[in-house]
Amino acid sequence: MSALKDRLRADLTTAIKSRDEVRSSTLRMVLTAITNAEVAGKEARELTDDDIIGVLSSEAKKRREAAVAFGEGGRAEMAAKEFAEGEVLADYLPAQLSDSEVTEIVSAAIEQTGAAGEGMRAMGKVMGIVTPQVKGRADGGAVAAEVRRQLG
Repeated sequence: MSALKDRLRADLTTAIKSRDEVRSSTLRMVLTAITNAEVAGKEARELTDDDIIGVLSSEAKKRREAAVAFGEGGRAEMAAKEFAEGEVLADYLPAQLSDSEVTEIVSAAIEQTGAAGEGMRAMGKVMGIVTPQVKGRADGGAVAAEVRRQLG
């Protein structure tokens, strides 16, 4: 079993014992999402830590989007709940890259592929190199926007 999944289960037990409602409900939700990912497809499989980070990233993204939607809809209490769940998930994700670090990675990828003069046609090549480097550490939409900006 993966170390990250073990940590999530242990932290769930601790959260339940300390009666931390937000943390325990969030960890239950993410463990359910991990179990669903394990049994999805034709054959059940054990997820690696990288796969679990992918699940955590997508769940965190859902929380961010829901918090924004609730905030825009005037439901501040629901937005705060979603934001709190996102904070719990952030504890298990790798440190996020800053905008300047993303810019440097994209610049290096453009230089590596020689895509500087190709414009938007080279987006796929550049994203193919950048995506594995930033997986779980930066929002994919922000990375794609930076690639578009630099390819111009």
